[in-house]
Amino acid sequence: MSQTQTARLMDGAGLARRIVEHSTARAAQITRESGTTPCLATVLVGDDPASVTYVRMKRSRSEKAGIVSRHVALPATTTTAELVAAITALSQDPEVHGILLQHPVPSHIDERAAFEAIAPEKDVDGLTLSSFAALSFGLPGFVPCTPGGIMRLLEEYDVDPAGRHAVVVGRSAILGKPVGMLLLAANATVTYCHSRTTDLPSMVRQADILVAAVGRPRFIRGEDIKPGAVVIDAGYNPGNVGDVDFESAATRAGLITPVPGGVGPMTIAVLLAQTVDAAARQLGDLRSDR
Repeated sequence: MSQTQTARLMDGAGLARRIVEHSTARAAQITRESGTTPCLATVLVGDDPASVTYVRMKRSRSEKAGIVSRHVALPATTTTAELVAAITALSQDPEVHGILLQHPVPSHIDERAAFEAIAPEKDVDGLTLSSFAALSFGLPGFVPCTPGGIMRLLEEYDVDPAGRHAVVVGRSAILGKPVGMLLLAANATVTYCHSRTTDLPSMVRQADILVAAVGRPRFIRGEDIKPGAVVIDAGYNPGNVGDVDFESAATRAGLITPVPGGVGPMTIAVLLAQTVDAAARQLGDLRSDR
């Protein structure tokens, strides 16, 4: 690298550890005071290797945090009606406080119908229409975990979005759209960019806060980063690389998330925090896990 890194690294791994430690302590307190242990149910349809690995990791992290992990494994031949029935049963079970449906599900299943079977108060992954509506209207609810983690990272590093231009590259329903809405709620001026954006580099150059969530390795070039910008790389591609060309971007950004160790660890940390929060609310304690 011909230039020297000037950006300060945003340590998502360290912040995630502190969030998990806090959630662990709170889960223990809830268990001690109520006699009920927070419970996260995971639902997996089929045996896709990546999905199996993700679910196993989430279950392991839950158990280490003092959260009961209940797993529902369904065959790849499961129908939409069967999946909806399984999720509905979890939604109606008072011993289950959070539900996570691992996605994507097999193509023959109506994924949206499955998500909508999750009771809003148990939607700790923040993916139902009810959660999305609550987010958009600024009402109480659970946010998608990766966007929620990004906002906590900004808060940790004293980045106030108010009055700043935030550019989000990506428009997925679980990342790009909700993180833009959260930034808007924090009084940023938000621009969404995507595959049909004309002259994307010129838009990136305007970003005081850049969120890269496009799913293409090293897609954002350092030369297009505004000097001093906050760069949040939410991409994770083969070879442990993000959507931003880290080496060149780090010579211009003021703050930047590494890949790995930036946004990634925050996702599971927020999931656990929201699961504990869900348990507290369902057991009559409305205090926030913050």
